[in-house]
Amino acid sequence: MPRETKEATAARAKKIIAGLKRAYPDAHCELNYSNPLELLIATILSAQCTDKRVNLVTAELFRKYRSAADYAAAPAAELENAIQSTGFFRNKTKSIRAATEAILERHGGEVPRTMEELIELGGVGRKTANVVLGNAFDVNVGVVVDTHVTRLSQRLGFTRQKGAEKIETDLMPLIPQDQWTIFSHLLIWHGRRRCYARNPDCLNCEIRPLCPRVGLPKPLAGSP
Repeated sequence: MPRETKEATAARAKKIIAGLKRAYPDAHCELNYSNPLELLIATILSAQCTDKRVNLVTAELFRKYRSAADYAAAPAAELENAIQSTGFFRNKTKSIRAATEAILERHGGEVPRTMEELIELGGVGRKTANVVLGNAFDVNVGVVVDTHVTRLSQRLGFTRQKGAEKIETDLMPLIPQDQWTIFSHLLIWHGRRRCYARNPDCLNCEIRPLCPRVGLPKPLAGSP
């Protein structure tokens, strides 16, 4: 088969977004938060951890620590104990303290609203910044690329890259900018509910006709 043109891939991507919106009309960030600081902390904790576990931890954490000053002033051992079950708790504590100290010192205690300022906080990378900007501030400056977005973007033939930033670079021209945040949510929801890492449920997939199933066995068992 001839390789798909960029224009054809972009057109297919729009159809995939429409199909996933029909399948998951309520797709959203599954981390619990009520303000930008809470989302920043929750996203830091979500590295190598499920959203469900993070939400269990933050239910108590957010009651105890309500401002950047609260986190910055907390003894490291106290924070480590509070977030231990999310894994990598020492590194996450360092990230939380670095970010909240910078928010206090440089931003008057308020989470900044630009990519440049967020990634300069310390402990905050591009993925975390994209999550905060897209969900807390409704600003689309990039595409969140997590394990689900990585896997599905490859299977859907949107990228051949493996690194998150290179995948993001491939996705941004394909997806309309005002859809960048919801696009990530849709792929994450589909990845958790249908397009699993192992044994994806292709037979019941809502976007099956649009998916080239890159990297999966062919032909699809049970296909007509």
